[in-house]
Amino acid sequence: MPHPDAPRWNHNIHFHRVVMDAIPVGARSALDVGTGNGLLARDLRDRLPDVTAVDVDATVLAEAAAEHGDDIVWTHADVMSHDFGRSFDVVASIATLHHFPRLDDALVRLRELTTPGGVLVVVGLAEDSSVLDRLRGLAGAVQHQYLARTRNVWEHTAPTVWPPPHTYADVRASAERVLPLARWRRYALWRYSLTWQRPTT
Repeated sequence: MPHPDAPRWNHNIHFHRVVMDAIPVGARSALDVGTGNGLLARDLRDRLPDVTAVDVDATVLAEAAAEHGDDIVWTHADVMSHDFGRSFDVVASIATLHHFPRLDDALVRLRELTTPGGVLVVVGLAEDSSVLDRLRGLAGAVQHQYLARTRNVWEHTAPTVWPPPHTYADVRASAERVLPLARWRRYALWRYSLTWQRPTT
């Protein structure tokens, strides 16, 4: 059994590394979209000097701010309509995209918030749309059992949406329309990632 003081772990925290590994050289600013309990924002702030975290849930956002400190800009707003007055070198979204009813609109908005030369990283979950998806889900169930026994499993308090309204095929098709040349990866733990670098010109 993991030690109670071990770092917190859940499926979303497990994929923070996907965002962290994508931070481009020279990046200074980041936006955590749908920050929830603020753990990704905290990881980003440990690497970058300028981090904004946005969420529509005022209660969860206040709890995140109390836990993680005032060196992060905690913003209670809807990312789709809020005027940040700027763009960001890293725009990150973990387990948030399925909260938006229109995939294309959400990806367009996140694209707009990404600085030229910056990176947009989306880690999300979706419904199975193929036999291969279901096989990966079975592999994920096995992986989850192992990780749950060896990690300090922690349940977040942010609102959830289940089942997701989009399939993996829906997300990939939307990314092909909105984020040309985005890198797509499908994982066993019921997650996928999209990584896209905005052209400088």
